[in-house]
Amino acid sequence: MITLGSLFDGIGGFPLAAIHNGITPIWASEIESFPIEVTKMRFPDMLHVGDITKLKGEDLPPVDIITGGSPCQDLSVAGARAGFAGERSGLFMEQIRITKEMRWADARRGKANHLIRPRYFVWENVPGAFSSTNGEDFHAVLEETTRIADSSVSIPRPPRGIWKSVGCILGYEFTIAWRVLNAQYWGVPQRRKRIFLVADFGGHTAPKILFEQDSLFGNTKKS
Repeated sequence: MITLGSLFDGIGGFPLAAIHNGITPIWASEIESFPIEVTKMRFPDMLHVGDITKLKGEDLPPVDIITGGSPCQDLSVAGARAGFAGERSGLFMEQIRITKEMRWADARRGKANHLIRPRYFVWENVPGAFSSTNGEDFHAVLEETTRIADSSVSIPRPPRGIWKSVGCILGYEFTIAWRVLNAQYWGVPQRRKRIFLVADFGGHTAPKILFEQDSLFGNTKKS
């Protein structure tokens, strides 16, 4: 059984995607009361662990995948563009901290690298993250995520400092891939572009997960 923990859970977007792909959502972190009530109805067996800033990774139930769509207000082109220095979007670093703490706790059990959990890390955010603070915010996302696997890694800035909407980093025992997806092509009646970043801290599957599409989820009526 593949398991998932959802940070910045909202109304359970990642847990919903998980169950459609045979993955079991174990716990979620959210502070707003209405979204919590929604997810309690949708996923009655999912544990609610509360405020991300008060969590300790080593105390959380181990999961294979950790997901998070950290607040985007300080990264959006419609916002003040405070970047990760902003109070809300800076919460991304809490996702990094918790992931590290969970992996350190699992590593102390003597596991091989590919068995340490969470092995997979997913981050979702607005495309404005590419240009926020002149590209330094997305640079920070890549470096901080990469350093979960290898603390010595340094990621170079792209030519002219402009990040492309799709990319991949291949490490010795890890991979990170990202791309921009538009909701209108995924069964949702609206145009909504978002960055999706996937990291595999125990192997080279991130590009396969993000770039190799098998099929789209659908609800086709019998005829």
